[in-house]
Amino acid sequence: MGDRLPEPHASSSPAVAASSEAEEIEVLDSEDVLPMAAEDRASCSCRQALKAEKSSWNEAQVKKQAEMFDPDNTGYISTEKFRSLLQRHGSELDPHKLEVLLALADSNSEGRICYQDFVNLMSNKRSNSFRQAILQGNRRLCSKALLEETGLSLSQRLIRHVAYETLPREIDRKWYYDSYTCCPPPWFMITITIVEVAFFLYNGVVLDRYVLQVSHPLYLKNALLYHPQLRAQAWRYLTYIFMHAGIEHLGLNVVLQLLVGVPLEMVHGAARISFVYIAGVVAGSLAVSVADMTAPVVGSSGGVYALVSAHLANIVMNWSGMKCQFKLLRMAVALICMSFEFGRAVWLRFHPSAYPPCPHPSFMAHLGGVMVGITLGVIILRNYEQRLQDQTLWWIFLSIYVIFVLFAIFWNIFAYSLLDLKLPPPP
Repeated sequence: MGDRLPEPHASSSPAVAASSEAEEIEVLDSEDVLPMAAEDRASCSCRQALKAEKSSWNEAQVKKQAEMFDPDNTGYISTEKFRSLLQRHGSELDPHKLEVLLALADSNSEGRICYQDFVNLMSNKRSNSFRQAILQGNRRLCSKALLEETGLSLSQRLIRHVAYETLPREIDRKWYYDSYTCCPPPWFMITITIVEVAFFLYNGVVLDRYVLQVSHPLYLKNALLYHPQLRAQAWRYLTYIFMHAGIEHLGLNVVLQLLVGVPLEMVHGAARISFVYIAGVVAGSLAVSVADMTAPVVGSSGGVYALVSAHLANIVMNWSGMKCQFKLLRMAVALICMSFEFGRAVWLRFHPSAYPPCPHPSFMAHLGGVMVGITLGVIILRNYEQRLQDQTLWWIFLSIYVIFVLFAIFWNIFAYSLLDLKLPPPP
């Protein structure tokens, strides 16, 4: 690899503005495209970048440019050349991302940079090896903390607040602050909340009751809640979240999932947060079908407890790094609220039923949600912008979850008849 940078063509356009979307990656001057690990990988990644820039280059030209930097297809570029590129084009980068790039250059003691790490950085898909390079580097970020920056607009202060609420590392907080565009907005948690409230109000009108709706004799006839006699209707393992025991049940769940779920979705995205939420919901109903086989299930507590327990566990595991204000007091308040809701559910479960012999709804869904939160949920929250498939614990916990789901399915098919349980009559 030569020490001298090739001169750019006159027709090339200056680039390298970091973007928050992989499709919006901008490219350095046409001659400053960095090499990739292999010829076919180089053409693939560069083709994605060129598509975003709407370049007229063809694949053969891209390969030619890559070979100029890495004729042996090693997949690396020297840190000296990498730093030279940053000095030439650093003014076009977001300042926080420039810090990350400089930290990447300084953290490598071998004098070379992996091109794929650079591509991942520019497309907001940072690999685990990239994070390790930053964390083990010998250079600290020299600029002031994000919390000390002044002159921010209201929306910028909100984004900064969310970053400090959910992320334990300053480098991740700066990354999120630069990358977040509010497109798309946190639609999943808001939509789920609106639908839950709408169904509750509808049931309140139909039953003419808003407190302890579950005590109404017509409550169990709803086609959404889970009932042990109707467990073959698979949709009930999920749709029970739209039914709540009363306004006291709905109110606490809505508050928790908005205060915790919306910021988490803003940071980690709808796909990851919806996965944790729905996994908690399914685990909750299946836990009831295994451990409290005669009881129905209502409420979104399985999903809510999955999110809240994952968030609280993440705070505890990264206590020194979390800079949210009054974190000890707020954790105490969250735990008190969760304990109050769980205590209410336990009391209601063993309270004499208004329509015997069917008992009141079970509380086991709460515990199912907690188990999902402290396993799958924690792995997701601890790996901001990281590839989950690169995490060994992710595959371990996901395998355990799948095994539990399969076990619960077979349990529902065979155990009820083998144990000869006396189930409550169908509603």
